Amino acid sequence: MSDKNLTKVVQTMASQALPLALAAMAGVLLARILQPEGRGIYATITTTAGIAIVLGHLSVGKSQIVFWPTCERHRSLTGNALILGLVLGLVSTLVTLGVVIIFLPLPAPYLMIIALVAVPFGVASVNLKGILLLQDRIGLINRAVVMAALFLYIPILVLAITGNLTLTMVVACWAISTVVPFVLFTRSLGLPAMRGEAALAREQLSLSGRYHIGLVAFHLLLTVDVLLLNAFVSPAEVGLYTVAMAFLSLARVPTDAIAQVTLPRQAVEDELAAQDVTVRTIRLNLLLSSACVGAMAITSPTLIPLLYGAPFAGSVAPLLALAPGMIAWSLLRPVEQYLVRLRRPMTMASIAIGALVANLGLNAVLIPLWGATGAALASSASYIAIAAIEVQWFARTAGTDVRDLLPRLSDLMRATRSLRPRGQRPGS
Repeated sequence: MSDKNLTKVVQTMASQALPLALAAMAGVLLARILQPEGRGIYATITTTAGIAIVLGHLSVGKSQIVFWPTCERHRSLTGNALILGLVLGLVSTLVTLGVVIIFLPLPAPYLMIIALVAVPFGVASVNLKGILLLQDRIGLINRAVVMAALFLYIPILVLAITGNLTLTMVVACWAISTVVPFVLFTRSLGLPAMRGEAALAREQLSLSGRYHIGLVAFHLLLTVDVLLLNAFVSPAEVGLYTVAMAFLSLARVPTDAIAQVTLPRQAVEDELAAQDVTVRTIRLNLLLSSACVGAMAITSPTLIPLLYGAPFAGSVAPLLALAPGMIAWSLLRPVEQYLVRLRRPMTMASIAIGALVANLGLNAVLIPLWGATGAALASSASYIAIAAIEVQWFARTAGTDVRDLLPRLSDLMRATRSLRPRGQRPGS
């Protein structure tokens, strides 16, 4: 990895340091104040709103990657990102609200409405972030991450310390923080003055709609266990499971940063160059993810009860069960960023749908038996399966032996050298 790219990765990770610190403190206070049941209700609401955002953006970002090499379309793609985001987001909000009213009864339905109001802005933010990634404007994206975290966690911390924290306030903070990136992105890109292009929008929707089937299936693969636990066991079990997921997700920070920085280099016209950067990203992500997830798993039996309280000791077993799957998950983003170049959306969709069906089947058997731990086992198995299939597909397409995607000693040495201050020599 070049010095320039390494700097961007470090900056991206640094921009997440403050949100992570705030999230850790707020997460502990939320767990202790809301207890497993309240934590579970909050997770169910935000997971549902998150699914609405995923349904609404219709994978427009995939079409942005495909059409971006044509420079004349950059301006129209940016305008379409805003217009399609708001329109599709509103449709998704209304559909999700109807489904929730019928199938997902909650103790306080108005909380779901508060969260869903932010969905159109969240959808547009996803589309606009895709444009900014293709423009290689990592700094702005990092600032949006920080600002969203401040709007989410600072009020929660203040309310918790003053004894005024309620579930309603937590959901409201989440909704506001979802809108913040939208405001920053539109101002920076000169929107809404920039106009879209209807013909291009139709092309985008025709292409991205086919990719979206797989993306929705993939997102449900990551989130449906929360809803199933809420439906078949209890919100308290959801609380235990989501604490395990939140704790383990800290290990994703370096690998997500690397995948984000490498996207522009995977969207170049040179096929061999795109393959090469994908191979190197897979190896580095596998190395970092194994180390980070391993550290989280080893320390979790001590840290989780210490930080979140004794009622959350039951989160340790789900965390250990989910750990292998999280390592596999770190490979999916860089691999899929390359596979989208192949323009085989239905193949990608069939892989995700197959993994989702397997996940639902495993959850149906394991959740009644072991609750949150059963859901974690089902998810871990599904993540490993989809990663294995997609990595094999990439290796075959690139003409690379799968063994060449495993980390090497040279990768560790290169990463170590990259972390040294410039000008410092080994042994100095």
